[in-house]
This record gives sequence, structure tokens and C-alpha cells, in this order.
Amino acid sequence: MSREWLLAEDGEPIADALVLSHPEQYERLRVACPEAAPTAVLAGDPCLDRMLAARPYRDRFRRALGVRTGQRLILLNSTWNPESFFGDGGGDDVLPSLLPRLTAEFPADEYRLAAVLHPNIWHGHGPGQIRAWLDRARRAGLALVDPLEGWRQALLAADAVIGDHGSVTYYAAALGTPVLLGAAPLDGLDPDAPLYDFVRDAPRLDARAALPPQVESLLAAHRPLPGPTEFASSVPGESAVRLRRLFYEFIGIPEPDEPALLEPLPLPPYEPPSRTASLRVLTRLLGSGEVSVVRHADPRGEPEGAGEAHTAVHEDTRDPGQLALADVVFRYGEAADPRFGSPAAWTREVLARLPECTLACYVTGPGDCTVGTRAGDLLHLTGEPSEADADPAAYASALHAWLAAGKSLGDLVARGLTVRTGPTVHRVRITPEGRSGTDLTPEGRSGTDHS
Repeated sequence: MSREWLLAEDGEPIADALVLSHPEQYERLRVACPEAAPTAVLAGDPCLDRMLAARPYRDRFRRALGVRTGQRLILLNSTWNPESFFGDGGGDDVLPSLLPRLTAEFPADEYRLAAVLHPNIWHGHGPGQIRAWLDRARRAGLALVDPLEGWRQALLAADAVIGDHGSVTYYAAALGTPVLLGAAPLDGLDPDAPLYDFVRDAPRLDARAALPPQVESLLAAHRPLPGPTEFASSVPGESAVRLRRLFYEFIGIPEPDEPALLEPLPLPPYEPPSRTASLRVLTRLLGSGEVSVVRHADPRGEPEGAGEAHTAVHEDTRDPGQLALADVVFRYGEAADPRFGSPAAWTREVLARLPECTLACYVTGPGDCTVGTRAGDLLHLTGEPSEADADPAAYASALHAWLAAGKSLGDLVARGLTVRTGPTVHRVRITPEGRSGTDLTPEGRSGTDHS
């Protein structure tokens, strides 16, 4: 709201109507640029109204991003100037330096990470450069959300937002979503604006401290900030009516008889996590067929935590050397995909090709996978209920840990496998499908951990 943005060279307002969402904006406009004040129209915020109308579909938006039961979706957001979370402010680029830690520190089965970057970041650097910068994080499971069509749905789906002084982070606070500020510059913000108060008062991310505890503390202590909810729009739900009335007044013809309505937010395409970076897996046997599984994607060091460790690698990893070291190899696909013959054929081929691999897992659905062991067993693992709430590759890692400890496969077949990921418990039914046709250990037993 400065004269240079609102007035033409001749001193006249550049716009016939300046749409405001709250009366407080008019008061600031009147002080900053009184010449433009007569053009002000209070008409709400259609973007916010579309999100408010789409709130009942939050679970669908979460499922579209592959968020499973018990998982938290952490949305990273950056506006586009040098002081932003993804800024280029002379070495203070917070988000790029944090990305390897974000994907490594947050356990893969307990958190889903996604990023929304301002369209000007995409246009300023180019889509190829953005994808190159974020390539390692994307291979570790980061979802890169469409900056024009998908960000509102991702914002509604989020459990927490780590952002900056941009509008998306402010919208998150207005919706009542917990927010941590990874960048919080006050310079350049109007001290009388609600955004200034928000940036000054919102919780800060400590980039030097462990990240998951900060998010968990934020969620546990969260109390919605009143400012964003109050000042985002003084007329929520009314923007369509007010804007259409304004437009038809300019056109000079009567409004249609039909009600003024906004286009609903579309359901985004399904985008489950794609982790082709290696996973370091910590497991603990809890007794009675129960195994705790904590998977970390692309860790820079050995993850902290109790338990035995092994490595699980997607077959499509960029680094073939990781496959040679993997204890568990997995992939996702259709059961009838002719390129792999069948899940059973694929497991045989992987175990024959990779002598260090002790278990091969072909994921065929949201809660199903076929597993081949080095002892020659072919097993079908199914999450219960059938819609499943964990990545079946985590089931495979739990089974690997059970067998590597010398435990009986027959016990699991009889009573089932219980997999614990964080606070969430998953029941898995194991159904033998006969022998895989391959018995690659001299003793005919399951192989051991080669980590």
C-alpha cells in the first residue's frame, strides 16, 4: 500500500477498484495513499473462501498426498524475496540448508513432507533448476506441490506449516494450523499491518536444534493466533457475491439470477511418497510378534535410537552401489505388470542378482506386498484392515528384523505380525504362497543382517 504501486505517473489511481478483505486495510490505505482510498471496495477474499468451503474434504487431500493414518503432514512454504525461507540472501538460505536434515530427521513412516514455493521462485530460477536443487530431498520423499493449483489443498491437509512472512503461511495461521517461522524478517513490513504482528509473535524454528521435537512441541502447545483469523477477511464466505456485484456494476448490466458461487477446489492427483534414496531402518523386537520400525531416508549419519539397524533400498535407486549393500530391496508396481513377470518372479530375480539381500519386497497395493526370503519362502503380507495405514515396505523391514533375530516364521503366520511406527500400531496378516523356487542359503535358513 504505497504510492509507487497504487498511482500512475499522472497521480491517478492505476485501478478502478482496489479490493480489500478487511476494513483495517482501508485505514492504512487512507494514510499511505489517500488518492487511492476512493477506489477501495470491501469484497473479502475468494482464495480464503475456497479453502473454507473445502475444509470437509481435508482427509481426501491428505490421501491424495499419500498421508497415511497416524502420519503428520509438514508443509514447507516460502515466498519469493531474498529474506524468505527459500531466499538468496547471501548465504542465509535456511530451507535449502535444512532440507537434508528435514528428510533425514523426520521418520519416514511418521511424517510426510511437502513444499510449496512461490511461483516467482519457479519463474525466477526455472523449473529445471528448482527440481535440481530439490532433487535429493525429493528422492528422500519430499513432495513438491504445484505452486498454482495444488497449494491450497496441501495447506488444508497440513498438520503444521514451516514458513515465513508470505501469504501462504499467513493463510495457514488464519485457518488455525500450527505455524513455525523459518524466516521472519520485519524489515519492509508495515508496522501497522496485522502481518507485522504475526511475524513478530509467531513461534520461531531453531535451525540449529533437532527438528522433530520442535514440531511436536508446537503441536502439543498450539493455540491458534487470533490476528490472522480475524484480519484475513471480515466477510468470510461473501467474496463471490460481492465481487460479482462489483464486476457487473462496472459492465453496466444486471447481474444474472443464478447465485454467485466460487469454483470448488479440485481433488489433486494421487501422489504417494517416492523414496528412492536408501533407508536406514532401526528395528526392535517387542515380543509377541511385535516389531518397532523407524525408517530414516538418506541420513547423513547413523540415526539415533535403540535397536538393530539394516538398510532398505528401492530398486530404482540412483546409486546401484546401494543395492549391493541392501538387506531389503523393494519396489512398487502392479501385480500383473508383464515387465517383471510376476511378484514371485521379481523376488527370485532380485535375490539371485543381489547376494547380500536377504529379503525382496514387491508392493502391489496400499496395504499389500509379496515378499521373497533368501530361505526360499514366498509370502503375501496384508495390512488389516484392508485399506492399510502403513507403507507395506515397512512391513517387510519388520519381517526382516524378526527373521534376522532367528525367530520362527511359523509363529508369525499363525498369529500375524504387529508393526509399530511411532505411536501407531499396524496389524499384518502373513499368508504363505509356497516356495519362491529359490533356496539361496546352504542351510535353507533366512539370511542375516548385512548392515
